[in-house]
Amino acid sequence: MSNFDLPDFPVSRLRRLRKNVALRDMFRETSLRKADLIYPLFVVEGENVKKEISSMPEQFQLSIDNVVRECGELETLGIISVLLFGIPLKKDEVGSGAYADDGVIQRAVREIKKNFPEMLVITDVCLCEYTSHGHCGVVEDGYVQNDATLELLAKESVSHAQSGADIIAPSDMMDGRVAAIRKALDRSGFAETPIMAYSAKFSSAFYGPFREAAESAPQFGDRKTYQMDFGNSDEAMREIALDIQEGADIVMVKPALSYLDLIRRAKDTFNVPVAAYNVSGEYSMVKAAAANGWLDSEKVMMEILTSIKRAGADVIITYFTKEAARYLKTNK
Repeated sequence: MSNFDLPDFPVSRLRRLRKNVALRDMFRETSLRKADLIYPLFVVEGENVKKEISSMPEQFQLSIDNVVRECGELETLGIISVLLFGIPLKKDEVGSGAYADDGVIQRAVREIKKNFPEMLVITDVCLCEYTSHGHCGVVEDGYVQNDATLELLAKESVSHAQSGADIIAPSDMMDGRVAAIRKALDRSGFAETPIMAYSAKFSSAFYGPFREAAESAPQFGDRKTYQMDFGNSDEAMREIALDIQEGADIVMVKPALSYLDLIRRAKDTFNVPVAAYNVSGEYSMVKAAAANGWLDSEKVMMEILTSIKRAGADVIITYFTKEAARYLKTNK
């Protein structure tokens, strides 16, 4: 803000620059671009599988062949990046499918890169979709063991990179996992592979629909011993600072809407690339309200995504990606 006093009404009339569409568009401070959007995809085994997720209208579990077709549609829409979540046929105590060379994500990455080499492929690194107990790490005596999990996350990350993943995105919230992954990637010849860390990931009720989509609900207890308490903002800054020190290239705040203050604070404090995850519950609430005629889904979608960008997010992971891309294409 300038140091000199701004003129008061009637000299200053802020409505002058809102008078018509051209003026409003010209002086809009925050604009959304297709390049800002990352589309999450849920990958399952099988062929020609396209199963709609009941709690997330217009979102699907897709077999690898349909994931490739989806990437073709995304390319047509001008979307350049996807985030992959894998759902294996079999699960076990240590999530071995997560780091198997023939795992569902590993094969999906190879197929996408073969057919769409310019598509930016980001892989979620966690164990919850692959473990029989549904937790994000190794469980002993009913407790998720931090240090025993790090080795498995590192193995998963290297496996994804070897398959062709462009960015590794650990979402588990174990302490020290970014350092373990960075060391493993560097040692395996992937020093140029970036890490997008889920740095401030909160234990949130907004993840409900995702648990159905990824088939990852914990079989006992909850994730509050490793995901963050939603009342803590200073701790979120500590988490982000630690991830940056350990080698994260991009940090993330998740969820987005109830944590816009932390997106802004992270950007102002660290001035590094910040991602925000517009999560499943945030998406499903809009869809449910729109289905009841209570709001205009398209207008609310653009307001939400712009607010996340305005708060300081450089990129937004959102299930609205395709709808937003179509909107941006027809409303240039």
